[in-house]
Amino acid sequence: MKKFLALVLALCMVFALAACGQSAAPAQEAAPAEAAPADAAVTEITLWTYPIGGWGNSDTVDALVDSFEAANPGINVTVEYLDYTNGDDQVNTAIEGNAAPDLIMEGPERLVANWGAKGYMVDIADLWDDTDKAEVNASCVAACFNADGACYEYPLCMTAHCMAINKNAFEAADALQYVDLDAHTWTTEDFQKAVAALYATYGDTVAAVFCGGQGGDQGTRALINNLYGGTFTNPEHTAYTADSEENIKALQLLHDTEGINFDASIVGGDEINLFRQGVLKMAFCWNIGAQLNTDNNDAGLTNDGDEIVCMAFPSDDGAAELCGGIWGFGIFDNGDDAKIEASKTFIKYMCDSAATADAVKASNYFAVRDTAEGADLSAIYADNAVMTEYNKLMPMLGDYYQVVPGWAEARTAWWNMLQAIGSDSKTVEDAVAEFVATANAAAGA
Repeated sequence: MKKFLALVLALCMVFALAACGQSAAPAQEAAPAEAAPADAAVTEITLWTYPIGGWGNSDTVDALVDSFEAANPGINVTVEYLDYTNGDDQVNTAIEGNAAPDLIMEGPERLVANWGAKGYMVDIADLWDDTDKAEVNASCVAACFNADGACYEYPLCMTAHCMAINKNAFEAADALQYVDLDAHTWTTEDFQKAVAALYATYGDTVAAVFCGGQGGDQGTRALINNLYGGTFTNPEHTAYTADSEENIKALQLLHDTEGINFDASIVGGDEINLFRQGVLKMAFCWNIGAQLNTDNNDAGLTNDGDEIVCMAFPSDDGAAELCGGIWGFGIFDNGDDAKIEASKTFIKYMCDSAATADAVKASNYFAVRDTAEGADLSAIYADNAVMTEYNKLMPMLGDYYQVVPGWAEARTAWWNMLQAIGSDSKTVEDAVAEFVATANAAAGA
């Protein structure tokens, strides 16, 4: 009996030991998860982006970031989305608190002329080689570098801002004869004839020189500069030249033309809404984003279904120079070399690789280059009729002058000038002289 009990006890001990061995196995299998030194090699970077087309949409950006991280497993990207209402304040507050993002996506007027000029950005001139400079639109290259040769932005996409007309309204007023619908161009003389025909037909405001604030002011600048060939700045982008005889003549024309109203109650976005509603027959604040808009109807149609035709601004010789938008990436100098290098890797992936086509298409704008590391970008919108037609305006892209010192002050002075002209509180000559004096004082010119 004792032998039997001893045997039973021995077997129990064996089973107990076996059970202990089985319970320890999962802990041994989990050991690799604890030992993850590879995680220490991952560089975490942050990207703050303004709402540049789909780059303001988390689903779109998540897909682009996932693609980047899959190709670069040693870098993780966290994205934060800004808007144009308080985005600048958020960035400036972050800078003051030594908490700026690693990457930021916007245009040269912020990255180059503002934060770059103040010494907050990394010089990324080393990202460019001779091939890049030959491939990228010359205006984009010039806008991304300062006068000393430092680069604070690497561009991804661009557009040409333009104006638009209500084709049905023009047809009803027999004013289509004054526009070249195929080339999207017209002369200053034909513009005057079209406004007169529309005003005679509808007896109301045809177009508005909006001046309630700076929103959409690229439209009013381009309108005035193009009518008689004036300029907004000097070629060196160091001084404002809006007081030229050509610009004074253009402003006087707009002031004196029946059917055109200087409206201090609206900005560019309001003008677009009035145009879509059929109240206005043309809009001076327009771009490809507006042409593609489907909020209240199909792309290229007003709310009531009238056809919208994008147009270059009228000019005395019919050859317009359009203001442009340029968007790309810059790097804040946060003193971390690993984050700076990771940010450069992100920039080259999005702007100069086989992935660039997707990054550009996400913006709903046009590529700044025809090829990126051998990948053809010239036909990425070949299946989109709206983009293809709008692309006729892109060769008209003029000088990108939004990098002049004192830019923020100049924008405020501009709409104040337009208000003074519209209210007749100042003559055109006096209002323009005051604008230039204010803007050049801010520029240090």
